[in-house]
Amino acid sequence: MFISGCEDNKTGLALGTLERNRIAHTATVNEVVTELPIPQGTLVKKGDVLVKLDDRQQKAIVAKAKASVAEAQANLDKLRNGARPEEVASASAKLEGAQAALTESETAYQRAKNLISQKLVSQANLDQALATRDAKAAAVHEAEEALLLLTNGTRPEDLEIGKANLAMMEAVLASEIKKLEDLTIVATRDGRLDNLPWNLGERVTMGSPVAIVLAGIAPYARIYIPEPYRVKIKVGDSLPLHVDGLTETIEGTVRWISIEPAFTPYYALNQEERARLMYLAEVQLPSQYADLANGVAVQVELP
Repeated sequence: MFISGCEDNKTGLALGTLERNRIAHTATVNEVVTELPIPQGTLVKKGDVLVKLDDRQQKAIVAKAKASVAEAQANLDKLRNGARPEEVASASAKLEGAQAALTESETAYQRAKNLISQKLVSQANLDQALATRDAKAAAVHEAEEALLLLTNGTRPEDLEIGKANLAMMEAVLASEIKKLEDLTIVATRDGRLDNLPWNLGERVTMGSPVAIVLAGIAPYARIYIPEPYRVKIKVGDSLPLHVDGLTETIEGTVRWISIEPAFTPYYALNQEERARLMYLAEVQLPSQYADLANGVAVQVELP
């Protein structure tokens, strides 16, 4: 290519070939190909379904993740709403019962103190009455704390834990949904479906290409511009092209041209040697030439 360019700078021609960008759509999992809705060689639009992989297992995983989100949301709602009226009423009733038991045990203790002064009961009876009273007092304290726990509401820290857990479950769900969507391979650019490496029913390997799309409707000419012509060409310029096998001249548009040369001699650049510098460029053909194949030789007239 470099030699051709050096020879052509005297004739004002740059040689090259027709090319298209090759887009490889790869598999993200090891699954079976279930659908190939578009045949090879067909023009496709961005968003067209190219390949479908078996998604039954991933759908089950997504359903499980949705259930986890619902559970986390319900738990957070429970923390926000606090105790139900029935739970508060039950705790209040337990407190009243504990207070009544404490009153009864206090009366029994006082009775035992009076009887021991009259030497009608033993010291052991008095100690037992005292222990019972203290136990009932502790039960009252426990019932009071249980009622306060219900009436004071949820701790802010518990609410933050509930929110964090919900956010984590939602992130897991989003990740699993993305994995499910990736089992349906769609075209990311307009172009031509060039190859489907896997057959219907085959189990693809993760990371392997499952659909190859040649991007763009029409190809572009990849050429090397000799250094003397570089300053005269910029992106957007129209250049005449001659494609092997076609008699008419095609007007192409420069869509990209390199800033750096593709080849730089190691010795001093005199006038003759500067012509050896080459700048890679891409010249887009009009859409009506969509049927032209890659690799066809092309000549571009330089200004």
